[in-house]
Amino acid sequence: MTTLNIDPGAFREELSLQECQTVYDALGGYTENWNETAKLFAKIEPVKAFSSFAADQTVETVTHEITMRWQAGIQSGMRLVKDNRIFEIRTVYDPDESGRYLLCGVSEKGA
Repeated sequence: MTTLNIDPGAFREELSLQECQTVYDALGGYTENWNETAKLFAKIEPVKAFSSFAADQTVETVTHEITMRWQAGIQSGMRLVKDNRIFEIRTVYDPDESGRYLLCGVSEKGA
């Protein structure tokens, strides 16, 4: 397998890594609280944009690939936030299995 070489200057976007904590109430409902677990720098690349129609409204979705330095604990179900943009993490993998980088497949709703 070839080793991936990425210019460190490409990691320009500061992102907040957030994890969801579910708080249940006495009536059987719940609230999702998103807590910041880390700040990191990454490269964001748009991949695809599409729109779908559901519940009598159009939902715009853009998928991205976000590349960052390897960090333990990042998994699908978490999210990355930059200003008012929210990137929901769908997939996480090490592109060259060297333990140096992570590539996250994310989707951004309402972009």
